[in-house]
Amino acid sequence: MECGDYETLIATEPAPGVCLITLNRPERLNAMTNVMFDELERVARDLADDNDVRVVILTGAGAGFCAGYDLDDAERLPELSALGMFDQQNRAARALAAVRAIPVPVIAAVNGAAAGGGFSLSLMADIRLGSPSAKFNTAFVKIGLSAGDLGASWLLPRLIGPAQAADIAFTGRMVGAEEAERLGLLNAITGPDDLIERALKMAGQISANSPGGIKLSKRALQSNLEISSFAAALELESRGQALLTRCADMPEALTAFREKRAPNFAGA
Repeated sequence: MECGDYETLIATEPAPGVCLITLNRPERLNAMTNVMFDELERVARDLADDNDVRVVILTGAGAGFCAGYDLDDAERLPELSALGMFDQQNRAARALAAVRAIPVPVIAAVNGAAAGGGFSLSLMADIRLGSPSAKFNTAFVKIGLSAGDLGASWLLPRLIGPAQAADIAFTGRMVGAEEAERLGLLNAITGPDDLIERALKMAGQISANSPGGIKLSKRALQSNLEISSFAAALELESRGQALLTRCADMPEALTAFREKRAPNFAGA
């Protein structure tokens, strides 16, 4: 797995098949810039093409996960034309959509504040673990903007329900770790110092399974969020299972079960 060089990110391989992406602007609580958007899109697309990657963990350096768009850069936004602002928004949207489209599971290890666009970025992950200092808000209404930003208005109601999403969106209030776990925004709260360790443990549990099965499971879960028909969901699932029975990992798993050993998955 090739990690690459970035200005605003650090990409490492802390365990075989696991890529740890760390937002690396700690002096700005990892606030987003155009460079970060471009690098997030690039690393996400590179990971999507890397067959050695089994799990991606996304976290922030220092005390925060991501404080949203850097306010120093935001000051110039009113100067942009309508089409210029539309292009700026699309630049950010492409980056976050690329993270969500990574074909393997993405775990967000939320180590502090995830605000605004940082909140939306955390929603792109399949699983969110948080330290006790994790907290979330989308305070756009306090600065004259909409909480409908970078996919949050689509993902958040599906994750925690429309009424709870409306509460968070309309008040702009901060949601602490315990409430986030209760709402289902966080899968679990870790200890104060073992967030990455817990994320790596979960990544190991995922990596022990069939790579093809995991990828098609993620595809089914994501695709069926957008399908309104139960029949269409069944059709998608049936195609995935049919494809996987043609791969080597399923017969290997059955053989390993009969031989009372761990399967040796090849991802083929």
